[in-house]
This record gives sequence, structure tokens and C-alpha cells, in this order.
Amino acid sequence: MQEKKMTGEVYYPSQEAIDNAHIKNWDELNQLATENYEGFWEERANELHWYKKWDRVLNDDDKPFFKWFEGGKTNIAYNCLDTHVKTYRKNKLALVWEGESGENRVFSYFALRREVRRFSNVLKSLGVKKGDRVTIYMGRVPEIVVAMLSCASVGAIHSVVYGGFSVEALNERLDDSHSKVLIVADGAYQRGKVIPLKEIADEALKRAASVEHVLVVKRTGQPVNMEIGRDMWLHELLNLPIANQPFEMEELDAEDPLFILYTSGTTGKPKAILHTHGGYMVGTYTTMKYVFDIKDEDRFWCTADPGWVTGHSYLVYGPLLNGATIFMYEGAPNFPYPNRWWSLIERWGINIFYTAPTALRGLMRFGDAWVNRHDLSSLRLLGSVGEPINPEAWKWFHKVIGKEKCPIMDTWWQTETGMFMITPMPSVPLKPGSGTRPFPGIIMDILDEEGNSVKPNEEGFLVIKNPWPAMVRTIFNDPNRLVEQYWTKYPGYYMTGDSARRDDDGYIWIIGRVDDVIKVSGYRLGTAEIESALVSHPAVAEAAAIGMPHEVKGNSIYAYVMLKQGVEKTEKLIDDLRQHVSHEVGPIAKPEKIEFMDSLPKTRSGKIMRRVLKAKELGVDPGNLSTLEE
Repeated sequence: MQEKKMTGEVYYPSQEAIDNAHIKNWDELNQLATENYEGFWEERANELHWYKKWDRVLNDDDKPFFKWFEGGKTNIAYNCLDTHVKTYRKNKLALVWEGESGENRVFSYFALRREVRRFSNVLKSLGVKKGDRVTIYMGRVPEIVVAMLSCASVGAIHSVVYGGFSVEALNERLDDSHSKVLIVADGAYQRGKVIPLKEIADEALKRAASVEHVLVVKRTGQPVNMEIGRDMWLHELLNLPIANQPFEMEELDAEDPLFILYTSGTTGKPKAILHTHGGYMVGTYTTMKYVFDIKDEDRFWCTADPGWVTGHSYLVYGPLLNGATIFMYEGAPNFPYPNRWWSLIERWGINIFYTAPTALRGLMRFGDAWVNRHDLSSLRLLGSVGEPINPEAWKWFHKVIGKEKCPIMDTWWQTETGMFMITPMPSVPLKPGSGTRPFPGIIMDILDEEGNSVKPNEEGFLVIKNPWPAMVRTIFNDPNRLVEQYWTKYPGYYMTGDSARRDDDGYIWIIGRVDDVIKVSGYRLGTAEIESALVSHPAVAEAAAIGMPHEVKGNSIYAYVMLKQGVEKTEKLIDDLRQHVSHEVGPIAKPEKIEFMDSLPKTRSGKIMRRVLKAKELGVDPGNLSTLEE
């Protein structure tokens, strides 16, 4: 398939992977999408249900507030449920769920639609209408999927808040969104303990004047405070005749808001990223279909929580739009033992497994034996999301989990992009640590400070040069912030906030966030690069690197290292690690200081919070810690 010899370490797809893929020739598709960009997306949109077709595919009259499929009428929930119920998929499994203690629930497409209709009727009976905001705060349980789809069905805008966020974080999001309804679970199970979600919500609600109704999902059964006139048990409402009335789904404009999702910026309060029904639907449907090569018989497991964009796009909407069977697990990857995930793949016959590098590195620490206890032969594709995957973890994932037969879809995208932007497909040659190239038709570049394209293998700022269907439409209640944050540095181009380089084959390598780039003696070094070098040492499980002020070099590198089980912390090992980084990256990257840690500060989505480490070193206030895992 590949005419010219590629540079570096390359894993070529098998002929079987190419033959079975939806897209057998990436270059042909890319040429088609680039030459007729609007036509390409229009064709994808035509594969979905519309009450009324659009007047215009792309309206770019008011940049950067782009509109897609303007004038079209649709509803993403109709496409996730009703379109399948009208076909042979009616009795196909839509959702398979397992709880932390081992209980399970399954829903066919018909059953899931029935639950969504009942829940939608309950929302309507509470006066929830098109444009109202509904906040959802619970663990990974089926009700979270039902709640999201029900909001979409009635035209309400859902705001899912991760079930581990604190009182302050929940209150901030309720307050900013002016939510009318809060849907909360009584509690959530995590590592054998109960997280008291309703208790946290009660505290947050003391300062959330807009919330009129609280729907409580019974999950743990522990006693909770129920305020008369405000709080209602969901199961009781679902048993009322009103829930079982016929339900008419709301016909929505393509540009009507679907959800807002809060994402932390480098400064200030979290930004409420807003996505719409039409463009987001077309973007997630298409990328899911082509990248994960969805087939009818697949069981797809995305380990992300629905509180993050990965859970929205590729646990809920993308798979259901494609009529896939989604698997959802409530608990942690290593509880009660480090083989929990592998036992689930074996038991449920998972075919496609999509997870984060941070989880993989955490499980690598326990060695291969826990994995090898299980038959993982059902797997045919793997995926990585959330941060650049270091080559060491990539190879372990490929060899130990995928048994060297499963291509790894290493995806780069953001809450703001809504869909995959840099990603391979199963028929594409892979390089460990690179997400390969932009999705067909997406034009990206890497620029220097002045806005010029950098040469191959030089680092610069990653930008997107053309609009795409699932792009952020605005920041809720703060449109100016959208322009300032994403469209000002290089006018006309979307600034991703990531630094990257492009190799001789056109493959893009994400270095890290721009604020995660350390300049040492004038050289730009990515924290991801240094961390990757440390993790490639046989003694290291995880690592974090930060830049600290240095009077001669400008910055010096401090590194924090978690060792694998049984490895002794010695001064000699610190010297070895410094030399190892020097060998892997270059003498300029040698850490000034290495500190052994038992754990690293992380957000609940698994990203290392380097600013917390930096604040500790500088002896200053680390700022808002509401997204810290523990």
C-alpha cells in the first residue's frame, strides 16, 4: 500500500486490516475531502436522518462563529435511537453495563428508547423546554446516558459534571449555566467506597438560585436528605402515568445547542464549551465510523467518564449514531485487582477498546501476568486518547494487550473540537507516539511565533486552518472569550494551544501544551518528551516534568518519578535516570533535580497537573484544585 519507505519505527497494517476497513485508501479519501470539503461533509450528513435538509452546508459569514447545515432540522437523539428501532437493530444491544460489585444491566435499542421517552416525559412535566439547561451529576451508570439523550430529545442543553467534582466546582457550573434542573445520584461506588453525591449537591445547591427541581437517581440506597418541593426520586416519577404518555421528539435546528461542557483553561474560571445538534452529530458519527471502523457485530468500550468530552463523543453519541453496542463499567481499572479491565474484555467479548495512556502506564506497573490470565482474542482495535502516548506505553499496549494484531488508533482532539482531528485509521501505517495525520479534509499546520510554517521536524504551534462540523460554536455566556482564546494569536486560524512537530512523512507528533513546553538555554523541550524518556527506563512507571526558573539557562528541568513496584529509591538510580534522559533526548534535557513520588497530582480525567508540582516547588498557592483527583 505504501510506495515510499517511511522513516522511523513503522508498524504496517496487515492485508486483512486493510481489506476489512471502511476506508481502504486514506490518500484517496483525503484528496476527495480536500478537493470538495463541503461536499464531503454533506455526503456524510446525508447518511443521517433530517426532518428537513439544510439550505447551506457551511456559513462562514461571521467568522469565527461558523454555522454548519444551516436551516436543517434534526435531533441527535432521534438518530441515536429511533433510526435504529425502525430497522433490524431494534432488538440489538445498545448498552451493556457492569457495576463495580459485578451486577449488570443490558438495554436493547428498543428498551433504551423506551427509557429515554419516559425520562423525557418526566422532564417535560417539570416544565423543561428547548434551551433550558439541565445539569447531570452522577457516576458511570446507565441513567447518565438516558439523562443525556432525554435532554437532547426535549431540546434542553445538558451540562454533565464529572461525579467526582467538589462542592465548589459543581456550584460554579450550576451557577454559570443557570441550570433549571439538577439530575443527581444518591451516591456513586468507587473502589469499594461510596461517594456521597447528593450530599455534595445539597451543599452546592445552597448557592444555586436557578435550580428549581432536583431529580435523584437511587444507586447506592444510603439515606439522603430530600427537600420537600424540590427533590424527587426519579424512579417514583417514572412510575407515574405521565411518564408513559406518547412522546414526540423535538424537531431542532442544526445550530440549536446540544450541550455545554466545562473545560479548564490556563487561567481563570472553566470555559463552558457549547456544541450543537447538527454539526456535532455529523462529526462524531463520521469519525467514529471511519477511525474505529464500526461494524454491526462490534462491542465498543470507551473507558472515559461521560463527564468528559471523550465520554460524550465516543462513549455515548458517536457509537449510538453508528448503531454500535456500547459497554460501560462503573469502577476503577485496578480495583479490586489490576486485572479488572482485562477480565471485563474477556467476559463481554469487547472488540474495540479505547482508553488513556495514563491508565495504561498505571497498569503496566503491575507487569504482564495480570493481563495474560485472560483471553483477549476478541479485541481487533485499540485506541488512545487524552494526552500523547509515549512509545513505551504504545508498544506495551500493542504487544501485551493487542497481541501484535490490533492497530492502535492514537487520537488527538479537544473538548473544543468535539471530534477526532489527528488520527489514523486501521488501514494506515502507524508510528508509536504519533497520531499520524489530520482527519481527511482537515488542514492543519505548525507555525513559529511569527506565523510562518516551520520546517519538518521543527517544533511550533499547532493550528487548524479550516472549520469542521463538530467545532465549538461559542463559549456559553462569553462569546468574546472564544475569539480571544482561540482565534486571536493567528487571525483566521484556530489556535489549539498545543505544540507539535511534523516529520518527513507528514506525521504529526504532539509535544504537549504550549504552557507545558520548557525553554532551556533557548531550546524548546516538551514535558511529554522528557516524561517519555523517563518512562522508557525499566524502573519507571510514571513521570512528570516541569520547568523551574534558572538564572543562567532561563529554565531548568525538575522531574517527579513514580517507580515500578519493588524498585528501590537510591541516589544511584537518580544518576542513572539523569543519564538516561540525556541519552534519550540530549544533554540539554537532563533534569536538574529528580524526586521520587508515591503518586502524582492528576485531574480526574488522568492528566498530570504540573502547575501543582510547580507551585509546591516555588512555595506559592497552587490555585483552584477542584479538578484534582485526590
